[in-house]
Amino acid sequence: MTTITVSASNTYDVSIGAGLLSAAGATLKSLNDGKVCRVCILSDDNVWPLYGKTVSEALEAVGFSVLSYVIPHGEPSKSIPVYADILNFLASEHMSRSDWLIALGGGVVGDLCGFCAATYLRGVKYMQIPTTLLAMVDSSVGGKTAVDLPAGKNLCGAFYPPHGVLCDTDALDTLTPSIFADGMAEVIKYGFIFDRALLELLIRDRTAFDRETVIARCIDHKRRVVEEDEFDRGVRQLLNFGHTAAHGIEQHSDYSISHGHAVAMGMGIVTRAAEAAGLIASPFSAMLEELLAAFDLPCDTAFTADAMTEAILSDKKRDGAVIRLVIADEPGHAILWPCPAGQCKDFLARGIGGHA
Repeated sequence: MTTITVSASNTYDVSIGAGLLSAAGATLKSLNDGKVCRVCILSDDNVWPLYGKTVSEALEAVGFSVLSYVIPHGEPSKSIPVYADILNFLASEHMSRSDWLIALGGGVVGDLCGFCAATYLRGVKYMQIPTTLLAMVDSSVGGKTAVDLPAGKNLCGAFYPPHGVLCDTDALDTLTPSIFADGMAEVIKYGFIFDRALLELLIRDRTAFDRETVIARCIDHKRRVVEEDEFDRGVRQLLNFGHTAAHGIEQHSDYSISHGHAVAMGMGIVTRAAEAAGLIASPFSAMLEELLAAFDLPCDTAFTADAMTEAILSDKKRDGAVIRLVIADEPGHAILWPCPAGQCKDFLARGIGGHA
């Protein structure tokens, strides 16, 4: 097992290894200073049948009283109405500030549970137990919590770090190839913005890479960024490589295109556009496209630049008349490039439909 400590506004450990779901009870009891209390597990209808019993029994075995709330899987559940339903459930069960929430699932469950924890009774403790690769390497760490609004993704949320994270690598065995690929988009993202050696490892090992090693490597990059810029005003924005275009793609697909696949598309589009604009000294979009293809990820979209720009202008990363786009200017290094909002459409258009 690998343990990474994140020291930000709240210090917490991220544990990565096999068989950790069965240790959830002992872990939570340790986090709660040896005390037991009531716990509500928030999960979805895909994950709960797989792991709900294991986690519930692990908690009950050490004395916790367990409630559960199961939502429909998918991005549409990350909404104000579902958020309100969960809060009303917690209130009806008289959950108190001494009780805990647990997010058992992927990024939607983690974001939603975190926002509920941040706002119910003005803040209760919660633990993340991510079950997808994407949630393990990215969304479960760093304390970004949110729900979506009709105008765009993650427009209502709070920075509220968890009090512990358990990443059980065995959970990856039940992922569909498509959902596993979603997580690989984020892993590849870390390589292109921070870690060329990670890219070389992925090129060499392909899907045979050591899961614990790669997940821990990605989380350690995120730890460093969060400790330096917890509230997303500087270097943390580099983690949005591909994401600005991705959010537009997701929104215009009515979220039928998953986050990871949209991020892969976004990275391809922005990298080709940056090459066409002369922002990259040595072109490497072909390298990116080949690596994405190795993990069955797309690198382009059928949506137009007009469609994406409409959504991007509502993006939370907009700063007045400027959209801060993340550009990997070489493998392993990235910059924030201020793109005037009025030029965003033309810039993105240069990266659409231009792949080999």
